[in-house]
Amino acid sequence: MRINKFISHNANYSRREADELIKAGKVSINGRTLTELGTDVSESDKVRINGRLIKLKKDFTVVVYNKPKGELVTRSDDRGRKTIYDSLPRGFSKFVSVGRLDFASEGLLLLTDAPAIADALANSDLEREYYIKVKGEVGEEVRAAMREGFFAKDATKGAHAKTKIKSMEFKPFLAFHVFEPSGGYTRLRVIINEGKNRELRRFFGYFDLEVMDLKRVSYGIISLDTLGDGKWRYFTNKEYEELREYLKERNIRY
Repeated sequence: MRINKFISHNANYSRREADELIKAGKVSINGRTLTELGTDVSESDKVRINGRLIKLKKDFTVVVYNKPKGELVTRSDDRGRKTIYDSLPRGFSKFVSVGRLDFASEGLLLLTDAPAIADALANSDLEREYYIKVKGEVGEEVRAAMREGFFAKDATKGAHAKTKIKSMEFKPFLAFHVFEPSGGYTRLRVIINEGKNRELRRFFGYFDLEVMDLKRVSYGIISLDTLGDGKWRYFTNKEYEELREYLKERNIRY
């Protein structure tokens, strides 16, 4: 494992912060001060920051947050916009999110103090369920694309303005239901099992259907249920048990 990843997994530093500590000569491995980035380290190595031994993290915490619209999933914003960390308790300031929800999206967001778990869940094939409202009607072409998937050479509609990802492969949706259109808008319930960059906004944008509302209501076995807008909760004991079993089956260390 790379040293900056090791530090971020087992201490309250981001990988970027870990790199800065290394550059400053504050990190040592087995008593030797480290000066080079990209060094590999094993669990048997003794890694210290400012002389203090980093202990391998054996436990973790996960919280469920019902993110409202108008919050960024980032630690800070150069435009001064509100972030999730402005709303969450200060004790969660070092927690990392499992994937992201964009500024205009809302709903279920998982956060944990174990980056290895965040990475594993974000890159998993766990089901994600969303309720969506689009401008326009959802015709047979769109329904066929949801059933069969497709490759879009230009998938920039619905993407962030500064995106470098132009094309995208959309896998078939696991399930979907299209409600009757009303007032020029259509509501949908969709279930997918991946979370690419603004994937759903890009999918519907390809068919010139602008996503007006997007809310994630479940992630794997975790559901929003009655959790209020802007509220958070810890995992239940049952949810922790399920997650530990999931990680064990996939040999994911944390």
